[in-house]
Amino acid sequence: MQCSLCGSETLLFSEVQERMFFKCSKCEGILLHPSYFLSADKEKTRYQLHQNDVNNLGYQNFVSPIIQAIFEEYENTHIGLDFGSGNGPVVTTLLEKKGYNITSYDPFFAPNNKALKKTYDYIVCCEVIEHFYNPFKEFELLFSLLNPNGTLYCKTYIYDQSIDFKSWWYKNDTTHVFFYTKNTLQWITKRFGFNNIEIKKNLITLKK
Repeated sequence: MQCSLCGSETLLFSEVQERMFFKCSKCEGILLHPSYFLSADKEKTRYQLHQNDVNNLGYQNFVSPIIQAIFEEYENTHIGLDFGSGNGPVVTTLLEKKGYNITSYDPFFAPNNKALKKTYDYIVCCEVIEHFYNPFKEFELLFSLLNPNGTLYCKTYIYDQSIDFKSWWYKNDTTHVFFYTKNTLQWITKRFGFNNIEIKKNLITLKK
């Protein structure tokens, strides 16, 4: 099958837990075969199980790298978007408490389509991009929503060859359908026209 990001040929990478994962020969992304995608109802039900409590200190600490990065680069006069904010918009809540102007968008829990008609100084995708059924379309959208010199912050776990994929816990979530390598992220940077990318642990910063 073709890669859902770059359209290139993929090869079978791993068959585990009765699901088949393929690896792209060009961008090196790893993708779940679409036949295993959940229906919209089942996907939403799975997300409702996430413990994204805005008052949970553990989850606040989890998102803190993104929050800190925004504090260092942007003032509360800038306009932000929490894309894929989920059923507990922790990023939005923490930034709003500091007086930041940020809008939430989530196809299931905050389907504010008007938010996709504006542009932003920064966009946050915290544990979101691994859920993209069509990553090309989604990154194309995200790039279009950024103002010139804007920043896209993505938090996800990046795959590399040191990881045993079959025992990797991150692929066990049935809503995780696309996994990124550093080469995948470099492909995204060049294809969509970002001027710079910085990867620190699980935080990816793309500058327009």
